[in-house]
Amino acid sequence: MKKENSKLKKRKLKAVDFFCSGGGMSFGMQEAGIEIIAGIDFDENCKSTYEANIKGAEFIHADVFDLKEQELEQKLSLKKNDDELVLIGCSPCQFWSIINTDKTKSQKSKNLLIEFSRFVKYFRPGYVVVENVPGVLRRKEESGLNEFIEWLKNNGYNNPHFKVHNVNDFGVPQSRKRFTLIATRLSENEIKPIELEGKKAVVKDVLGSENGFPTISDGHKDNSDFLHTVPSISEINKRRLKKVDKDGGNRLGFKDDPELQLKCFEGKDNAFKDTFGRLWWNRPSPTITTKFFSVSNGRFVHPEEDRALSIREGAVLQSFPKTYKFKGSSIANIARMIGNAVPPKYATALGKAIIQNHINGKV
Repeated sequence: MKKENSKLKKRKLKAVDFFCSGGGMSFGMQEAGIEIIAGIDFDENCKSTYEANIKGAEFIHADVFDLKEQELEQKLSLKKNDDELVLIGCSPCQFWSIINTDKTKSQKSKNLLIEFSRFVKYFRPGYVVVENVPGVLRRKEESGLNEFIEWLKNNGYNNPHFKVHNVNDFGVPQSRKRFTLIATRLSENEIKPIELEGKKAVVKDVLGSENGFPTISDGHKDNSDFLHTVPSISEINKRRLKKVDKDGGNRLGFKDDPELQLKCFEGKDNAFKDTFGRLWWNRPSPTITTKFFSVSNGRFVHPEEDRALSIREGAVLQSFPKTYKFKGSSIANIARMIGNAVPPKYATALGKAIIQNHINGKV
């Protein structure tokens, strides 16, 4: 038994998390049993949150466009061809998102996968993980994904897994589709994230007073680490929400009230129905975006209370534990970290699959 334990200890996996943000991927991988040695992000606002939760990891404030492979090698004492090394790249690629937004701001982000691949080609780690919006797969030529997958296959990563998954299949109480690639050069196995069996998680499994969320009104400020904080809403929006049915209602509840109906929705009952929409208790939440604290940016209204989701509610729908510490200068700043995060429970499913392969599938 001692021999087996020392064998596993010797083969302990360690990871560097590129574009780490507030640490969703790092935390989930750590929970699975992978040591996180560093997280890299160009947004220094993430540093406090990352360091408060990812114990033992170094936060490297750097723009991947400027970061050199040799610089990272020296800084972290990394070795090339290290079988125990996992390189993770979850670049914020709003450019490839299907959401119809102005792409000029995110123009630079479209090449982040190409920049990440530089480090993979240089270090040739035992494992590679990429997580992103489904759009990188739909436009795999433009995004650089096609070239990256071909390079992997031609360089010993013979059977990479690349597919769009819904995180709800992995214990996250949210419907959120994400592209995921897992590759290894240590075995011929296709490594797939491990789905949870049984009932899928829904909103009532994590929200509500029975789950530690007391009833609050809009504008409530929680100065504790729990952050059950929610912004104020205007008087007219309060009146609108009173007319939205509990448990899944939407803006059609006030469409016939000339004072409350928005001009932009007149005659458009079948468009943007999620705006001012409530979550359903018995369904997973919709995708938690960076604007989940706003009643007019999607289906982000509490199932019963006349307010948007609180900061902590958005976080638990992303599967962050209630003890996770978020540090930021504003609600919007913290919500951005939460909305952009890889749901930790999904990251744990990826980590467990990699560990399982490392123990059983190595050739």
